[in-house]
Amino acid sequence: MLENFTPDSIKQKINSSKKSKLITYIVGGSILAVLLFFTYRQFIWQPGNEKSKDGYWIAQNYIAKDSTDKAIAVLIPFVKKNDGKIGGEMGQYLLATQYMKKGEFKKALTNLEGVSINDTYISVLSIGLQGDCYSELKKYEEALELYMEAADADDNEFTSPMYLFKAGGCADQLDKFDKSLEIYTRIKDDYPTFANSKTIDKYIARASSYKAK
Repeated sequence: MLENFTPDSIKQKINSSKKSKLITYIVGGSILAVLLFFTYRQFIWQPGNEKSKDGYWIAQNYIAKDSTDKAIAVLIPFVKKNDGKIGGEMGQYLLATQYMKKGEFKKALTNLEGVSINDTYISVLSIGLQGDCYSELKKYEEALELYMEAADADDNEFTSPMYLFKAGGCADQLDKFDKSLEIYTRIKDDYPTFANSKTIDKYIARASSYKAK
């Protein structure tokens, strides 16, 4: 049977063909984009990422020698070049610590807030250092929040009580003695070794006395 080619049927076939081609182009383009991404990641990004891990050793040498300005001069271009790579993120963390040594806490905060690394210990320290920066800037509310976050990020006998103790100090600065009493009591109950080293009972007694006023 011969097909009836009316103007409407021809128009419909053309539109249908265009849609079919468009879908083909979209699907094909998506597949190509995925292939290009994995090719880039496998042969370009991944080797560069691995190489970046060793790239900040020069700065570490300067840091070991307390040559803060030289370390910063090396780290700034290194971080910019390796942004998003493991070495670059670690370099950014080190750069923040050097700004803190110089008392440039706002610059340190900017760098610390940009650090994204899958190392739990470094991540916790990064949060805690942000708390240190805010504390130095006398922004105790922000510092308190960050210290509590750092303490709870990875429960252990070293960083958790250390940051809880700093959080208690910030709570005292804010006259939040209910909060500091809660924090110091938690240290005594959960981290007795640290509590003994800091003679935590005197902090508990002080917070209790201020709370009673």
